[in-house]
Amino acid sequence: VLDQIISRERAEFIARALACEHCQERNFKKLAVKPAPDSHMKELQAAWVVRRVCGVCGLESELGLDADGDVVFLG
Repeated sequence: VLDQIISRERAEFIARALACEHCQERNFKKLAVKPAPDSHMKELQAAWVVRRVCGVCGLESELGLDADGDVVFLG
């Protein structure tokens, strides 16, 4: 059970701080933070799912953050 999870704003801040896996830039033209679906919460303990598009190379990526703000998956 998650007692206290990070805020949506904190999850967005963490996602923006992580560089693009392809070009290593931190410039994202699109970034969406949504609560993780139940399946992600159970299997990966993810609290937030972030979808982002790099503003430099255009790479689309998704990452999951747990209640503490640690990355639990990246794809």
